[in-house]
Amino acid sequence: MGHLLDPARTQALLGRSLLATHDWPVADLDALLAVAAELERLDRAGVHTDLLPNELAYAMFFDNSTRTKSAWAGAASRLGMHPVIVDGSSTQVSHGETAEETGAMLGMNAHALGVRHDLILGEGNSFMHDVLRGITDYLVASGDQRVVPVVNLQCDIDHPTQSLADLLWLREHFGGNPADALRGKRITMSWAYSPSYAKPLSVPQGVVSLLTRFGAHVTLAHPEGYDLLPEPMAWATQGAAESGGSFRVVHDMDEAFAGAHAVYPKSWGPLALMTERVAANRAGDSAAMKDIERRSLAQNALHRDWICDERRMALTANALYLHCLPADIGAEVSPGVMDRFRVAVAKEANKKVYVIMAMLAVAKVPHLAGRLAALQ
Repeated sequence: MGHLLDPARTQALLGRSLLATHDWPVADLDALLAVAAELERLDRAGVHTDLLPNELAYAMFFDNSTRTKSAWAGAASRLGMHPVIVDGSSTQVSHGETAEETGAMLGMNAHALGVRHDLILGEGNSFMHDVLRGITDYLVASGDQRVVPVVNLQCDIDHPTQSLADLLWLREHFGGNPADALRGKRITMSWAYSPSYAKPLSVPQGVVSLLTRFGAHVTLAHPEGYDLLPEPMAWATQGAAESGGSFRVVHDMDEAFAGAHAVYPKSWGPLALMTERVAANRAGDSAAMKDIERRSLAQNALHRDWICDERRMALTANALYLHCLPADIGAEVSPGVMDRFRVAVAKEANKKVYVIMAMLAVAKVPHLAGRLAALQ
């Protein structure tokens, strides 16, 4: 076998949903990523991994997506499942159906459920917990023994499939023992200017709260007013303390890039205005929502100099450039830097397929380590 799997640890993940990486111990995340790496190896060797034939992998997206939709479909198909992806706004949620009711209805037929619900603070992750509760309650009440895991495809707090794909890519890039690949490495998560829209906070929150748990020295950089939510910040501080890494916040992009081994420059919305959107959304005030978006972009425009360009990359320790894509070229990142790392960020994005495959497989396939060994 290409990647050593712990059969007992892998078996212990059976039936698990992943709604935030913070919910899983480091050892469980290591087991999940070992499965992802093995599934990638098998896939690239042309080995069929149809471990879940004829099952339905349903996904609801309440926000636009290209890479994550593609990754969900690719992952489900490689496992032999039938992926179905729908626009969340077309569901009965928009007509008053509760998240628990949605979970129960989908749990009757689906064998796995992915959800993206990331635009409004305080709503996405709680929605996913309610959906999971609805599925679980239905299965118990009906005596149905099926396992129907829920996978967070991005919420207001975390983006687990993205941050775990980033971690998998960083481990491959740095090499050595995967469990120690990030130990001592300086990794910068930085805000960067974007003129397009006020992006969610969940990517930077997911990155800093995950990578600090693996011994990395993580720097979060942003202008004043672009703070992250307190809970993921507390997770990052805790993770650094427990892993022997470190976590700091600076408001100078040059300082954050100096000596970094990997940089992740990405835009997100100003916290005060992202919070203001909550009330406007609940009131159904579309005019207020548009005005908040306009003010967010105006505030972004005050920091046009926050760009990952050749000058800043020269400050690093020959750093790897990361991005969840799509990047605003000419705003978040210069054309020259993006061109230099175009293949690298495509490889980073491709890791998400194998992370999702692993999430579905560990949740649903008994004795997975042995099943994968039999595919050699």
